[in-house]
Amino acid sequence: MASSTGLLVVSNIKHLGKSLRAIEKYVNSLYIHLNVAGSTSTTSPVPPPPVWGRLISQLYANSSSYVGKQLDLRVLVSPLRPGANGSLKLRQPVDLIFSDAHHPELCDRLRADLNISKPTIFLDDSVISDLSAQQDDTQPPKVYPSVVLGGTFDRIHLGHKIFLTQAVLRTCKRLVVGVTTSAMTKGKTLPDLILPVEERIARLREFLVDIDDTLQYEIVPIDDPFGPTQVDPDLDMIVVSAETLRGGQKVNEVRSAKQLRELEIFVIDIVESNVHDGIHETKVSSSNTRIDLLGTRWRRPEPRPQLPPRPYIIGLTGGIASGKSKMGERLANMGAHVIDCDKVAHDVYEPGQLCYTRIVQHFGQGIVSDDGRIDRSKLGPLVFADPKQLQALNGIVWPELIAEVNRRLDALRSQADVPRVVVLEAAVLLRAGWETNCHEVWSMIVPPDEAVRRIIERNKLSEVEAQKRLASQVPNSEIVAKSHVIFSSQWDHEFTQKQAERAWKMLTKELDSYQSSL
Repeated sequence: MASSTGLLVVSNIKHLGKSLRAIEKYVNSLYIHLNVAGSTSTTSPVPPPPVWGRLISQLYANSSSYVGKQLDLRVLVSPLRPGANGSLKLRQPVDLIFSDAHHPELCDRLRADLNISKPTIFLDDSVISDLSAQQDDTQPPKVYPSVVLGGTFDRIHLGHKIFLTQAVLRTCKRLVVGVTTSAMTKGKTLPDLILPVEERIARLREFLVDIDDTLQYEIVPIDDPFGPTQVDPDLDMIVVSAETLRGGQKVNEVRSAKQLRELEIFVIDIVESNVHDGIHETKVSSSNTRIDLLGTRWRRPEPRPQLPPRPYIIGLTGGIASGKSKMGERLANMGAHVIDCDKVAHDVYEPGQLCYTRIVQHFGQGIVSDDGRIDRSKLGPLVFADPKQLQALNGIVWPELIAEVNRRLDALRSQADVPRVVVLEAAVLLRAGWETNCHEVWSMIVPPDEAVRRIIERNKLSEVEAQKRLASQVPNSEIVAKSHVIFSSQWDHEFTQKQAERAWKMLTKELDSYQSSL
């Protein structure tokens, strides 16, 4: 797909699917300019913006069935305002103008506003403007000076676009948006994949200014469900979704208790998701967006010129009970050569090894079993109960472990048939700083409470002991910050397998492309 931006003048909503399918191959982002002027007579008054709310929601909701998620649609609100005859200004430079009907005067004006030299592409000269029939007469068309809404707003999706646009349509002056901080997002699905609040606010402002630059936007981080609604006397309306209506009512209870006037409440319907697999939410949501990131390229790997290109080394890591060993098996079944550092550690723990001698010297003969080997069930409680002892053990084991891993990698590189991909499975990968030994890092994460449940079940430990084990691990947030691909095993085995297949297919394609370019 070309990396370009278009503007589509829509005169008939019924032709939207046909228009989008024709345009999709030319652009990856598209502004929608509703030709409402062509739908009303020159003598009739310009209808207030809220009458177009239902049409815009329908347009966004329907678009997902016409084109893929990669096409970023934005419906312009500023041209819908009374007296909107000024020059149209947009954040992104527009390369092409399309129109589903023959309106050369409007299109020529837009081309002049946006400094577009290429001629308008008219998709269908037979289309008749009929947007006036789409006006919503079921809702009061009143606009308010100050409207407020709130949410997480993680990666703007079409549900957000509908929610935000309904609020923009209903204010004529000021829009206040509360954006939840990490204090309020811990209980959400895959919270460690939620963008930082500063980035969410920046993306939100960019979208709002893009669709309507005539308003005053006040976007603020909030640490509680009420934010500015509990102190701002000038607010007039709150926009909520059907599932958060009770929250809007609670806002008015708080305002009433503080002698602030209650807000009008406008409720928008939830947008249904077209994915029904028991894992994704049934509504379009940020949670679904984060779930869809699993097994994809989370970030680009940094160059590792010090590493030979073959084998391509993937560091596979994750917290205790996250499912990384099972993921290693999956990748092995797809063709990777897996080096399990836990098994390598068992080798360096064997009697006669330097590591064995140093561990026993430090921790004493009490950790040695009857067969002369180190008993991990005796060593574990000592190190997980005392961070200093864990640090001492790591100081002994890690250098010997990575030295043995490097010996095995050198042996693989010396073979006649060098493996294409080696997976270095290591729980300590990030804490030991071994990511620099890998071309990229793939990681497994599960929620902490799920990890504790698994540790109790698998290791037969008490909850307190399980919590101690988890506390000694690298937190999910740090794992995510250093990973290039992320998986989660918190759902069923089949869904984790799909994540693995998606990542392996992506990697294979990238390696094929790299090798063909040499």
